[in-house]
Amino acid sequence: MLKRRIIPCLDIKDARTVKGINFLNLVDAGDPVDLAKEYVRQGADELVFLDITATIENRRALAGLVERIAAEINIPFTVGGGINTVEDVAILIKAGADKITVNSSAVKRPELISEIAGQFGSQCVVVAIDTRHSDNKWIVFVNGGRIPTKLETLDWAERAEELGAGEILLTSMNTDGTKSGFSLDITAEVSRIVNIPVIASGGAGTMEHFRDVFFSTGCSAALAASIFHFGEVDIRDLKKYLKNNNIEVRL
Repeated sequence: MLKRRIIPCLDIKDARTVKGINFLNLVDAGDPVDLAKEYVRQGADELVFLDITATIENRRALAGLVERIAAEINIPFTVGGGINTVEDVAILIKAGADKITVNSSAVKRPELISEIAGQFGSQCVVVAIDTRHSDNKWIVFVNGGRIPTKLETLDWAERAEELGAGEILLTSMNTDGTKSGFSLDITAEVSRIVNIPVIASGGAGTMEHFRDVFFSTGCSAALAASIFHFGEVDIRDLKKYLKNNNIEVRL
């Protein structure tokens, strides 16, 4: 059985790690390089770096900061924010990223997924989907969760896979930062309809929430931010807890 992955996420604004609730009211969560080193020490399986204002500010992700983090870690490193071209990806790979994640730019121009997969391989392409439940539908949002689209989440997840995505990072905006638990329903549905790994994101608050998302959905990994950044949950303790609950993880 494939082992489930635990992935801390560094949301970056002005070269600092930040965290909000429902994508709003951001607070400082520390130095990203220091946090990255600590997560490697705790046994994180991977690390995700999201430059959350790059798209809004119409600029590339912070390659210099990516390079500084990559120099300090030895686990798979995914970077996103402001990626619009294959050239943008090349810069981040050169800086030390193992995978990249695209969101708004892929919705705007879906062929970008195929272009990146064609150049670097599908294993390099993570399509991030920010979704909110509204009017009995799960809708895709772009521009850091600021703008709703007409895309339904399940349709877009299937399309992303068809275009060459190697993984889906699914964030529920309804639960993001609330610590009330992952959105199990949409995570289960997306995991069921695609044949690529799904990373559950949005809502982690306790170890039980990780247990629940792994038991109740087919997701391959679970991502969290604030509970790790502020020392509420230690990744080593979380993995031991999951192992004791018959969930296979790397210890």
